[in-house]
Amino acid sequence: MTMNRRTLLKLAGLAPAAKIVGVQVAEAQDREFRHALTLFNDVKYPPDFKHFDYVNPNAPKGGRVRFGLVGSFDNLNPYTFKGEAGSAVVNDALLVSALDEPSTEYGLVASGVWHPEDRSLVVYRLRPEARFHDGKPMTPEDVIWSMLSLREASPFYNFYYKNITKVEQTGDHEVTFTFAQKGNRELPLITGQMPVLPRHWWTGKDEKGRQRDIKETSLEVPLGSGAYVAAEVKPGTSIRLKRVADYWAKDLPVNVGQDNFDEIEYIYFRDANVAFEAFKGDQYDWRTESSSKMWATGYDFPAIRSGRVVKEEIRLRQVEGMQSWALNIRRPKFQDVRVRQALNYAFDFEWANQNLFYGQYVRSRSYFNNSEMEAKGLPSPQELALLEPLKAQLPPEVFTAEYRNPVNDTPQNRRKNLRQAAKLLNDAGWTVTQDGGRSILKNATGEQLTIEFLLDSPLFERIALPYKQQLELLGIGVGVKTVDSAQYERRIQTFDYDVVVGNWGQSLSPGNEQRDFWGSEAASRNGSRNLVGIANPAIDSLIETLIYAPDRDSLVTACKALDRALTWNHYVVPMWYIDYERTARWDRFGRPEKLPDLSTGFPSVWWWDEEKAKKVAAK
Repeated sequence: MTMNRRTLLKLAGLAPAAKIVGVQVAEAQDREFRHALTLFNDVKYPPDFKHFDYVNPNAPKGGRVRFGLVGSFDNLNPYTFKGEAGSAVVNDALLVSALDEPSTEYGLVASGVWHPEDRSLVVYRLRPEARFHDGKPMTPEDVIWSMLSLREASPFYNFYYKNITKVEQTGDHEVTFTFAQKGNRELPLITGQMPVLPRHWWTGKDEKGRQRDIKETSLEVPLGSGAYVAAEVKPGTSIRLKRVADYWAKDLPVNVGQDNFDEIEYIYFRDANVAFEAFKGDQYDWRTESSSKMWATGYDFPAIRSGRVVKEEIRLRQVEGMQSWALNIRRPKFQDVRVRQALNYAFDFEWANQNLFYGQYVRSRSYFNNSEMEAKGLPSPQELALLEPLKAQLPPEVFTAEYRNPVNDTPQNRRKNLRQAAKLLNDAGWTVTQDGGRSILKNATGEQLTIEFLLDSPLFERIALPYKQQLELLGIGVGVKTVDSAQYERRIQTFDYDVVVGNWGQSLSPGNEQRDFWGSEAASRNGSRNLVGIANPAIDSLIETLIYAPDRDSLVTACKALDRALTWNHYVVPMWYIDYERTARWDRFGRPEKLPDLSTGFPSVWWWDEEKAKKVAAK
């Protein structure tokens, strides 16, 4: 059914906002506008700060940096969920994050922000000098239109902003967002992340006289407002950005010492091996390596040996989320927890780590690895206070044992774990039947147990194929299918798979995104991150407790309780993590003495070093 914009807004719980001048929520003298927002504690940087600690405020401007990407793009509109978008436009947001401070945002388009203690709404004051690239100012009308249109354009935004019931202009440069809930500590920060889009551009026509539509794909470069603008686009091949010399926010404290390159270029390669060879051949400058094999064996080429390419492991202070084989429990064969648990017993991480990963990884045992939020030991009294009321809806092991993965460190343990997997499958009603000399598993209705692993990269084939052999020993029919990125994305969006690689990154302050990861509503919403299809009222309850945690200790407790509920339901087969970034770069760049704690900071706080570049050229 096709719905017009007014109908969509009504279904989303929003009506087209009217301009309301004046302040309805509090008298002006009662509101203390701040330069930043944070979840729990005081912000690191005071109102009069000059720049972030991790930048060089005198960093030189100039040069260029080139990135290599595997894949392609058929769309330059990043706000629709359709197509594959290329990196051609940046629109500034109301607030911007610091890279050395979790869960804190500082004013960018907004000069000040205020919310009442109950966080039932948030008010932003816009900077009068904020401009789009065509010179037109950013107005409250642009902010209101952005919110309404983003929700209309993408299921992601509609879900992310679903608790915003009203957005209205409440002053000449002021916008107020009203929330459906009180006490949700993240909602003000979520609104602060919203990009401000140019209403006049999106509601206008292109140079061929066609009406623009934010819901549709397009190869027209949208009007932006950030530090860079698209200078050249070769569809499907490359995008080159140039720095905006008169960028309106270049002298704000949140931007001092950043955006130092004159040009940034994204070059697309169809194949990962071709992309690596291109890096070796100096066709792009920076590489974050995802393959442990490549990291261990591939970085021994002349430019490395001569020092022209620097190979560096950069350690970060960050939570490592859950990367796993995600089992789609929307499919009946995965709805029995014993089947899911059996698949974990059959996965030989220790063999893979030794033979494929060169011992670089640690097995994931938590949805919040490498952090204080990781559940260890037995539940604390504070966790039990959250878990006990949900006891009937949780596995009993949540209360009696610490979650541990099976260990396949010896041939004896491998055989023992396969026997345990076979027993679990048999208990779940899958019995071994002979078929032409092969042992296959069938249930009482004669259905064979088959599993297809859907991949979008050949890199994961070397992990899936040994796993396939282990599963076939149990009588499971296994297929491994690698498809192009566009087809993979379509199937992910509609949950059309048995097993995929699931990767849920976590922050130091988890919150509303957990609804999209594990919440019941997200299980049936196409395009959500609930790849598994979890619809568990106990987990819903723990997510809400986490979101409404009043302080840091309460948040950590809620995360641990949620971690136990997720792990003991065996929704995934955990993979692995590393606590550092594997990076390689052509040695043409300078950087601050201390990088930010939460990111490599590349390219935002790095810069072109002319002397280094000359040495690389000379060598």
